[in-house]
Amino acid sequence: MASTKLKLIVGLFLISFFTWGQEGRYMVFFADKIGTPYSISSPEEFLTAKSIQRRTKQGIAIDNIDLPVNPAYVTGVKATGVNVFYQTRWMNGVLVQGDESLITNIEALSFVDRVELVAPGVKLIPNGRYASKLDMHDEEDLGSATAAQLSLIGLDEMHSDNKRGEGILIAVFDAGFLGVNTASAFEDFRSNNQVDLSLSFDFVSNQSNVFQYHDHGTRVFSTMAAYQEGVFVGGTLNANYQLYITEDVATEHRIEEYNWLFAAERADSLGVDIITSSLGYNTFDPPSISYTQADMDGATAVITKAAQTAFERGMVIVSSAGNDGASAWGIITAPSDGEDVLAIGNVNYLGTRSAGSSKGPTTDGRIKPDVMAMGTSTSVINSSGNLTASSGTSLAAPFVASVVAGVWQKYPDLTNKELIDAVRASSSQGANPDNLMGYGIPNFKAIVNYLEKNSINQTDHFIAFPNPFIETVTIRPSDPELFPSVLLRMFTSTGQLKEERVIDFDWLNRTYEADYSALATGLYILQLTYQDRSFNFKLVKE
Repeated sequence: MASTKLKLIVGLFLISFFTWGQEGRYMVFFADKIGTPYSISSPEEFLTAKSIQRRTKQGIAIDNIDLPVNPAYVTGVKATGVNVFYQTRWMNGVLVQGDESLITNIEALSFVDRVELVAPGVKLIPNGRYASKLDMHDEEDLGSATAAQLSLIGLDEMHSDNKRGEGILIAVFDAGFLGVNTASAFEDFRSNNQVDLSLSFDFVSNQSNVFQYHDHGTRVFSTMAAYQEGVFVGGTLNANYQLYITEDVATEHRIEEYNWLFAAERADSLGVDIITSSLGYNTFDPPSISYTQADMDGATAVITKAAQTAFERGMVIVSSAGNDGASAWGIITAPSDGEDVLAIGNVNYLGTRSAGSSKGPTTDGRIKPDVMAMGTSTSVINSSGNLTASSGTSLAAPFVASVVAGVWQKYPDLTNKELIDAVRASSSQGANPDNLMGYGIPNFKAIVNYLEKNSINQTDHFIAFPNPFIETVTIRPSDPELFPSVLLRMFTSTGQLKEERVIDFDWLNRTYEADYSALATGLYILQLTYQDRSFNFKLVKE
């Protein structure tokens, strides 16, 4: 019986069929969960084992927010004559479609808290949508090769460390994945069954075929999962994926935020580790319900609250920051304003910020974006299976999702909070973040160095080794944030200066290797000076 319940709750299947011609769709929110047959003590009835394991590993308790809605409440709403769709555990409600005249009856129900119009007069017929808002044109100049976009954030070194996302489950939220089921660049992905089509879902048109509508998701997804020998390498080729359509490019209504919520809940219940979403929201039809810049406070937008709740369930949420940096809006869009959402900005292969990459801060003063990755002339695979290039923060986000996946694979005992804190702190501007590039550009090696700082037995501020040395001396600070730049001087035992130079340290470049092969054998004094502090080492050259 429990497995049947799980299938019904996790699957979020329709309770009734679409009937077209209704006035609109509404979110019905319930006043409580009193009377629900589900219990916190029996989470296996509404969460998979993988979902429960993710919480257990991170010390996250299952609470009332996780409980499904009271089925009796859903039945009561259905009895008013509306069509009933997806349920939300986190916000305790259900999506319905019906004539406006029926809403008064729903509002009168004792267990209903409120009703919100989320898609007025919209008919979403499968295969009847069109692509406009998310159009990503091909660029004649492919820019840097795939190698450049991987190496910028250390994905090449991650691959050399045999980390390609094995054992990590990633959910991708987008507008469509046209061609992923046919393009040769995804052949390995398909043949290895790295996506469970029984779990992937189109929340816009209520069906399971996600390989249609738009190739915005295709291009985003290709940066992680596509492969063409000698031509194209994705960031996390061996991860497992779930693909979700939540964005309807034909219109812009609040329903799309709730589609994101429904997808996030499904991903949560199925044990997803990382959600990557190249979608952002601020303006809607009609403009009267659009968000203002003041609403980008991490606590107002529906999608931001959904993303934060997903994080609190143990997932890492990666979101494109937006492409409004040069517009009147200027700042990040929801859900990138979330406190624990990694908002990703756009740089080129040299690490230079795109003028269009959305800026920060949030209206409550937090640094945004969080980090940056290559989103300018990024090499991608389109719906035809061809190599092309696209630009935007949409392409930057999945690279960071890939790095997060590789780090989590290497350090599976990390909590999601520990992981995102390490990403921020070890990035190129970790010590001095700003609201143009956030904490800077992350790098797999830098994150590894940061995470291993406490595992290295180094009680001194610096170490210099080996001693004695033959040709080179390696110098490493205990914490590069404490000693970002030092003056190095090498003296003979009689005080003669043999070398003087400035060395810069950060989490990516934590060590410096000095070549002293030309020195004669004997005793030397290595002096490292930072501000008013000096550290001396007696070294023997053999």
